[in-house]
Amino acid sequence: MENEKPIKVIFLKSAEEFIGKLDEKARNKLFKAMRKTQARIYGHWFKKLKGTNGIYEFRIDEGSKFYRLFAFWNKEGKTETLIIGTHGIAKKTNKTPVNEIQKAERLKQEYFDNK
Repeated sequence: MENEKPIKVIFLKSAEEFIGKLDEKARNKLFKAMRKTQARIYGHWFKKLKGTNGIYEFRIDEGSKFYRLFAFWNKEGKTETLIIGTHGIAKKTNKTPVNEIQKAERLKQEYFDNK
């Protein structure tokens, strides 16, 4: 599709802080997942969370840890489509805590309310 706007990933402050705390290997894996998504290559590393109001997560595994960076789309831009990273978590199981999903939904609502 030639008329598609480029995809750009940006971060809220809490997402930047999360990424800054990752070790280099995990951070590189996360950025690789973002580059693939920006190139419109979709896979298990970027997935919509079921039962949410448009919340997605970048998913990476590093050793026995699971990392999730929550995000949502903003397709309103005239020149580009944004994926906004809200915040991230490190966890030991593959289950995503409901309170973290709710936090992502709240941050998404605040983002659009403040636009």
